[in-house]
Amino acid sequence: MIHRSHTGISSASPAEPAAELSSPPAAASPASETPPRRFRILLVDDHPVMRQVLTLVINQQPDLEVCAQVSNPEEAFAALASLKPDLLLTDLSMPGRSGTEFIEDLLRIHPTLTILINSMHEEQQFAEPVLRARARGYIMKDAGAEELLIAIRRVLSGEVYLSSKMSRSSPATGRPEPTENSLTLVEQRLYRFIGEGLSSREIARQLCLDTKTLESHRARLRQKLRVPDNTSLMIHAVRWLEENRRNAAEIVT
Repeated sequence: MIHRSHTGISSASPAEPAAELSSPPAAASPASETPPRRFRILLVDDHPVMRQVLTLVINQQPDLEVCAQVSNPEEAFAALASLKPDLLLTDLSMPGRSGTEFIEDLLRIHPTLTILINSMHEEQQFAEPVLRARARGYIMKDAGAEELLIAIRRVLSGEVYLSSKMSRSSPATGRPEPTENSLTLVEQRLYRFIGEGLSSREIARQLCLDTKTLESHRARLRQKLRVPDNTSLMIHAVRWLEENRRNAAEIVT
């Protein structure tokens, strides 16, 4: 069942007679002022209590609101068809299908959808496959409300998010940018394909390389960009690709 969230003020009790005012009423706000836009979030989690807690935390924010909460992938697809949220916040372990399969199915139908994973599973193990499936971030459920809100706002701004714990384990937190002088043509294409979320098999086919040669190029790319592991490389590749797309859009407009 889809639970639509209503963030407005609940109806008040019957009005009492108004008391006479001893001072002039406050000046009305200019008619042109409008409330700030609130980003709409579709919440997917099979635990009712978790959905309630997350909804409470999110709806207290002036720039965020839960537009609906659902308990499984089928309900999520139904909700997406009508609600068109800015962000889908979902658990990784969902009834009926794996987390990465759910992400891939979502993006096949809604390619511009922003997805943030909120899971109890260890980030060190699951962050890379989640990012490879083209989700925008991964945060564990024990991270706390403040960290969750940081993650939500970061992915809504177009960035990739991993928890502070994961960032500390991956010391390269800058945004290395490859240039024609620093990377070979193969390495530039590899970096772009990684940012696009292609699997190693797909990249090897695109570059006409065998697996061993591909991994050699990947290792040299990590060394040149000074990133410690493949997860960090993927994060930087996604950020670099998104930044270049934004810059290209600005030039066109």
